[in-house]
Amino acid sequence: MQSLPEYIALGMGIAFHAKNIPDKNAVISEYGARTFQELNANSNCYANFLLSKGLRPGDSVAIICKNRPEFLEALFGPLRVGMRITPINWHLTPEEICYIVENCEAKVVVCDAIFSDFFKEITKNLPEVILMAADGENSLALPFMETIKKYDNSNISDPIAGRSMLYTSGTTGRPKGVFRKENPPPSQTEQLTLETAAFNPEEDFSICPGPAYHAAPLGLNINPSLMSGVGVYLMDKWDAEKMLSLISEYECTHTHMVATMFHRILRLPEETRSKYDISSMRWILHGAAPCPVEVKQAMIDWMGPIVYEYYAATEGGGCFIQPEEWLKKPGSVGKANQGTEVKILDEDFKEVDPGKEGTIYFSAPSKGRFEYYKAEEKTSGAYWGDYFTMGDIGYCDSDGYHFLTGRSADTIISGGTNIYPQEIDNVLLMHDQVAEVCCIGVPNEEWGEEIKAVINLEEGADEEEVLKELLALAEESLSGFKKPKSYEFWEEDLPRLPTGKIQRNLVKKRFW
Repeated sequence: MQSLPEYIALGMGIAFHAKNIPDKNAVISEYGARTFQELNANSNCYANFLLSKGLRPGDSVAIICKNRPEFLEALFGPLRVGMRITPINWHLTPEEICYIVENCEAKVVVCDAIFSDFFKEITKNLPEVILMAADGENSLALPFMETIKKYDNSNISDPIAGRSMLYTSGTTGRPKGVFRKENPPPSQTEQLTLETAAFNPEEDFSICPGPAYHAAPLGLNINPSLMSGVGVYLMDKWDAEKMLSLISEYECTHTHMVATMFHRILRLPEETRSKYDISSMRWILHGAAPCPVEVKQAMIDWMGPIVYEYYAATEGGGCFIQPEEWLKKPGSVGKANQGTEVKILDEDFKEVDPGKEGTIYFSAPSKGRFEYYKAEEKTSGAYWGDYFTMGDIGYCDSDGYHFLTGRSADTIISGGTNIYPQEIDNVLLMHDQVAEVCCIGVPNEEWGEEIKAVINLEEGADEEEVLKELLALAEESLSGFKKPKSYEFWEEDLPRLPTGKIQRNLVKKRFW
């Protein structure tokens, strides 16, 4: 038998479980469910449909779907016949969607029927692309299930490992496709995920509250569960109480979350949280965005020491920290994974001393290094010799534990001083009437930029009273140059990516 990572690469772990536990639920969602046998058969049908249309290993296909079974079928089929698969964020505009479809050179796109504007935009600009409607009908597309059911559903006799090419958020311009000419060695983050999750197929059931098109929910929640023979509930739209209800109903044991989800669950009234039995949970993995120390500590106090954390990106890299370690090193994202070297460099690319901030660089693997697809300049800008960066700022302590303090793309430069707004966000979030906060740099004639805090308050909060208390909190907890110079309260929600990251650039646009 091949190793689990090899099965994941081939998209064939589902085939293994379809043979051994055919009638077990692999996926449940508000859009339907699939057993392992059904999920595997439909994946084979789609793979054979693609081959019948002349697609070959190396060709590209794309998915623009909500969290539904068809997403997984449109994923696993191409992966077992050597194709390149690009899941796309369906929250983007039609123009942005069309840009990615064209940039990744997709020949077939599976898309939810409700996204009619996407079908129109792609048809208008890329008429050669085959469109398929994952559900319902669209006159511009083939019906996905009705079409693929005409093709052979038996296992691919000689599977070829495909690969994914995901696109980054594009906070500093167009989204960038993270491309690899060959698959890298198995990710240590994935290995640690499997080791710490310690899945038991006979008893466990996962819940995925994040979007399947994003690297972390897909690669660290959905895939490890399914490849281990553990079913998963796909939440389509995350809601704090709804998640607790589903955990209780399905006796969920594993999940992947982001800091925003922690924050919102903890803000639920105690009587709401206590309504649901969530004692089945024994493993929560989180990452994708920094988590305030107070928030994670509160999660551990409530749930117990079952909260694991990683620091990695679509591009690669990796740190990992277990709850017992974190309690000794609050705020840390862990030590570098085995086989990964981390350097903290200053602006002159010189290593800084322990405890000093700098840009975080990861060693690149010798095989399967990423490049930004058709973007040599962006690729070269990410690398420094055999190391690459995602632009994050942080430091390493004398014990080898890494801490994140901000992201260079978000840096506020005031009077020549770099200020990382995440640190200020974390302080202001300590106020119990602050629901969301986004600190940004706004124009200042003298200093270039000054700090503004843009805030969503909890319902019923008194703005004047909260403002007084925030000023006092900032005075107590922040250095003078890090204190916001102004505060603005928004009734509309701060813009967020579905991954939980605030789109700081969109907030900043309002003021420039």
